[in-house]
This record gives sequence, structure tokens and C-alpha cells, in this order.
Amino acid sequence: MTLFLCLAASLSAFGAKEKDSGKDAPAVTVIQVTGIVRLVGNANFPELLIENSQASWYIVKDEMNKLYDLQHRTVTVEGEETVRELKFGNGLPAGTRRDLKNIKIISVD
Repeated sequence: MTLFLCLAASLSAFGAKEKDSGKDAPAVTVIQVTGIVRLVGNANFPELLIENSQASWYIVKDEMNKLYDLQHRTVTVEGEETVRELKFGNGLPAGTRRDLKNIKIISVD
């Protein structure tokens, strides 16, 4: 009987609610962005982003070399935008993160 109770209690711990159902998959769209290239983070985790008055777009690690020498300059790029809603561990919203990949530089000012 004790074994049955232990097994029954552990069945709820398999995390059925936490399985990815695919509905939270980020949407990808091609956009054109104009903004200032900035380096943020620290020595261990540097990130490049393009920032303007509307939003900030983080550049994926594989393509940082395209914009690394253009820091503090205004650029216009075209790329695939991925928008993700971030959440804290307790489920509360933590903001939006916009990533850019497959970047093509259109102009540099």
C-alpha cells in the first residue's frame, strides 16, 4: 500500500504542463532597421545590438563580426527578426527580446 501511495504521488511530478506544445514558437519576419550599433554586456558575454527610438534588436552571435567594426555608427540593415516574450521563473512577463539574423548591410552613415 505504501508503494502505491508513493507511485501515485510521483505521477504528478512528470511535468505535463511544462512540455513545449509549439504554440510559443517565435515568429520570424524580414524587416529593415535603422539605428546605432552598440556593444553591451561584459567581457565574457558581449552582445551587439542596433538601437533606435522604437526598440533594440540583438544581433545573433554568428553575425556579430559583420557589425563589430561599425560600433557607434548609424546603420541600416535588413534581416530576419525573431520576437520572443521573456518570462521570469515565476511566470511573470519580463519584456520582449528582438533578435536579428541573416543580416544584409544596406547603408552606413
